[in-house]
Amino acid sequence: MTDKTSTQAPPEPPKPTASEFESIALLLQGGGALGAYQAGVYEALIERNIEPTWIAGISIGSINSAIIAGNAPADRVAKLRTFWEGVTAGTSLWGNWTDMFTGANARGFFNQCFAGQALMNGVPGFFAPRFPPPPMQPNGTPAATSWYDTQELRATLERLVDFDRINAKQMRFSVGAVNVRTGNFAYFDNATDTIRAEHIMASGALPPAFPAVEIDGEFYWDGGMISNTPLDWVLSAQSDLDTLVFQVDLWSARGALPRDLAEVVVRMKEVQYSSRTRAATDQFRQHQKLRAAFNELYAKLPPELAKTAQAQLLAKASDPAVYNIVQLIYRSPTYEGQSKDYEFSRKTMQDHWAAGYRDAKTTLSHPEVLTRPAEAVAVYDFVTPPEERHMPAKSEKRT
Repeated sequence: MTDKTSTQAPPEPPKPTASEFESIALLLQGGGALGAYQAGVYEALIERNIEPTWIAGISIGSINSAIIAGNAPADRVAKLRTFWEGVTAGTSLWGNWTDMFTGANARGFFNQCFAGQALMNGVPGFFAPRFPPPPMQPNGTPAATSWYDTQELRATLERLVDFDRINAKQMRFSVGAVNVRTGNFAYFDNATDTIRAEHIMASGALPPAFPAVEIDGEFYWDGGMISNTPLDWVLSAQSDLDTLVFQVDLWSARGALPRDLAEVVVRMKEVQYSSRTRAATDQFRQHQKLRAAFNELYAKLPPELAKTAQAQLLAKASDPAVYNIVQLIYRSPTYEGQSKDYEFSRKTMQDHWAAGYRDAKTTLSHPEVLTRPAEAVAVYDFVTPPEERHMPAKSEKRT
């Protein structure tokens, strides 16, 4: 067995884009049923002719990423809709009932009912409950270590995703998972790996709900257990390319103080799965400023100093590229509650999709998002309320 431990992404070659940037990365966080938000974001992006050259995902983000990378551009939104309508098919008839009631309390009640339905019956095209349950299954089998069978997801992926297209490398593709045996984080990347359905399933194999997935003799769980965003992986590729990053998060790192146990569970999930995206971007921005400062200094060095081993070492580590990091963070209504990541109702899916589309349209209405920044890194967030941003309240921009 070989432990595939990933620390730095291979360099990314430049690809043509309809922008000032040489690379456009779309990064999709994990979050189960919340993932329809990412589909709405993608729909808004392609309406503006913004096609990613690199797409990377964790958990549900890996499924959305595979559907996007594994289809022709003209078919991607339709295939995303096929997936999301498929996994909410068992609840479509209930939508008429929810439309009859208004108010957060009524909506919260129905959401809990739908979440309970997913727990009891599974989700079509995604996962099904095991019978008999795990305690009655033979030790050492997948059935003994998980509550649900995910073979339906394999069939769904093989129906909706052209893996030959992913492996043709027209679009860079990466998904993250955790090695069960070693606890190390691993990225499966079409720059170095032949991507199969198992890689997508491994990225979303959240225990104890789902079983570990075997890949080349090793078993993997959901990448969100260690890091719920592929941001670090994409930024680790020193490609010297001016890069536009769309970081689509399904969990907000900032939130209100819980008032009861139910809100404690919600807040706990948000803190656990938000992956501290803002901290990662702040750290990267500082590193890029240091690299840019060295580049300016290096250009002024006398030839004898520029040729020294120390200067050459620093030059190789210095990335002259500039980056726009655009954050889109889903803000869930209070009625969604602690089950929001496994509440697969048709109505809620449509709401998530519409929210992603709306937030992306709002963000893209600001021209600076698509403009090469004057400094090394610019970070933008136009959808989080100003009082909840890690920035001065009156500013919509972080640079």
